Amino acid sequence: MSSIGFASSIKSLLKGAKTVLVVGPEQVFGKKKFPKLLGKKLDALAVELAKDVSVGDLGGAAKTLTGSEPRQLAVGLLPNRVSRYNTPTRAESVRRVVASSAGGKGKLAIILVADEAEHILAHAVAIGRCFPQYSGKSKAPRGRRVQIFAVDRQGKPLAAPTGTAKVVQAVRDSAELVDMPPSELNPETFAAKARELLDGLKNVEITEIVGDELLENGCGGIHGVGRCALAAPRLVVATYTPARAAEEEVRHIALVGKGVTYDTGGLHLKPRGAMEGMKCDMGGAAAVLGAFRVLAQRGCAHKVSLLLCLAENAIGPASYKPDDILTLHSGKTVEINNTDAEGRLCLGDGVSWAARELEADTVFTAATLTGAQMVSTGLLHGALYCADEGLEAAMVAAGKRCGDLVHPLPFAPEFYRQEFSSVVADMCNSVRNRMNAQSACAGQFVYNHVADTGVRFAHLDLAGPAFPKDRGTGFGVAVLSETILGLDS
Repeated sequence: MSSIGFASSIKSLLKGAKTVLVVGPEQVFGKKKFPKLLGKKLDALAVELAKDVSVGDLGGAAKTLTGSEPRQLAVGLLPNRVSRYNTPTRAESVRRVVASSAGGKGKLAIILVADEAEHILAHAVAIGRCFPQYSGKSKAPRGRRVQIFAVDRQGKPLAAPTGTAKVVQAVRDSAELVDMPPSELNPETFAAKARELLDGLKNVEITEIVGDELLENGCGGIHGVGRCALAAPRLVVATYTPARAAEEEVRHIALVGKGVTYDTGGLHLKPRGAMEGMKCDMGGAAAVLGAFRVLAQRGCAHKVSLLLCLAENAIGPASYKPDDILTLHSGKTVEINNTDAEGRLCLGDGVSWAARELEADTVFTAATLTGAQMVSTGLLHGALYCADEGLEAAMVAAGKRCGDLVHPLPFAPEFYRQEFSSVVADMCNSVRNRMNAQSACAGQFVYNHVADTGVRFAHLDLAGPAFPKDRGTGFGVAVLSETILGLDS
């Protein structure tokens, strides 16, 4: 498994490096603009190498043998400008150019030429995504030692923002969970992994509600979805309490994650081609677990609770059925008209528990909730359904800082509540009209279960960004932790 760290100097960065990669905006690679980094010979080679690179919209890269140490020199050119819905950090372009040098053997030294120190967090997260941790191969691929050093356009060292290394590791760990197959990750083993990752953190307490205890505690959504799987469904609750909470009132923030460890679709069974990859349906839970871990490690000023809504949407004689009516923790009844709209049932219990039992004042949810999210905002922007304009703006800004881009959906309960009308229950669990803002409607269903509590609410649908192709990304960890760290006390 590859390791990723920050070098203390150019000298230590280059020591033992087999490949050196210089990443920066296209403008930096001009003959008179390239900073003094590697010595006259290699600096000139980097500039010459860059001449033939086609940067395009998302960056370009090239590499060559040097004939000495380091053996390879590579350059990654980022576009000089980006659109207003992209991030000025050019995080996706960084990921793409680094990926071109991720393979190979020996130490990889990466020099980031950044416009400002604040961009290093997004760059480092992008780099981390190029080196996934999980492998199920009988012969595990050899990892690389990756070291990063950042400079400005004049070549002066830049220090990474506080906690950058912790965010990168949490992102990689969350991506590893998403990559794990259902044969290794089920509700029980996920809960154990969460305990392992949170072990040793100060001021953190963990409880778990398992199996039929969910019904005893009113959580009919999580129980209904997961009741016929071999591993029992559960609600894992971890709470971090800052030391100052004993002396003064602090904000209480809850992170609620959809943790469907495998989604068959239930009795509305997914067809072949649509079920493959559904190991990723716990990407929201992985994201909030990583964000919570970062916040506890950083000594967040707020009280923070983590709620992992864990279930496997399996099929069998005990499956919940179309036409069933489930009672969620909010007390609201839900007529099932789609067993493949299961994540919102789990989140409905989770957000209600956060608001009513834990008395959180602000609730964030993260979920691979709808395929429609990818139609709405694509593979690189998470979709945000937010009841609070200030919170929405804070998340969008945090996303641009850390590279986890999010884009708002319309928040309009009066337009969307009607989609869940039922003649026999308080609501159905799936929309009547699939052409009416499906992703926003899914967020509305979750919000239905806390709308009367007065909590600030933000729902992040990350179906595309969490698992855009073959690998988990750990998307959500950075934007959630950055948002919360930036909230006023």
